[in-house]
Amino acid sequence: MPSSGIERNLIIKKLICLFLITFLTACVTVDPVETSSTRTTMVTTGDLGFISEKTSRFAWHPSLGNVVADERIDSEKIVRHMRASITQMMESKGYRLVSVDESPDLLIGFGLALESDMSDTEILKKTGLVPGLSTAGIDSDQYEKGSVLVALFKPMQPQPVWRVLAQGFTDFKQSGEQRQQGFDELISLMLRSIPSV
Repeated sequence: MPSSGIERNLIIKKLICLFLITFLTACVTVDPVETSSTRTTMVTTGDLGFISEKTSRFAWHPSLGNVVADERIDSEKIVRHMRASITQMMESKGYRLVSVDESPDLLIGFGLALESDMSDTEILKKTGLVPGLSTAGIDSDQYEKGSVLVALFKPMQPQPVWRVLAQGFTDFKQSGEQRQQGFDELISLMLRSIPSV
């Protein structure tokens, strides 16, 4: 625990560096992730056992690519950031992005929501998962809890086979470049258990 207000403020700044932007089967794991720059809480469920060298082509899920946030967030820009970050991470693992018309081996969907627009109760109801990151001691004028979901689907199956949901804090004072870097780091953490092909 910090012993002074200055230390507390430094910790809060570190908590939000990674997370968010201007911006859910099987075993469930909850991972509080501590790095030098932030703290996020993640919940993962599902089975990645279906992935092999024969499942290297992915496409975007046709209906799961949503941002639930108010006017402080440019939803179209966030969707572009999400797609760029996920594509970069998947390509680094040997996957190739194709169009949904090219018979992909898996589909990737995602969503992002701010707490003021979607509560943990609503997230749990919609996804079946919630990390439950506490907002105690957070300056709600500058920071807001945000949730990011990434889900993998087998083509032609309506339910995801694997999901990860992360929560952290949005700093609305970050520059676009800082947000993109933080978002890339978050997606890297979220997708780290997806095997390379």
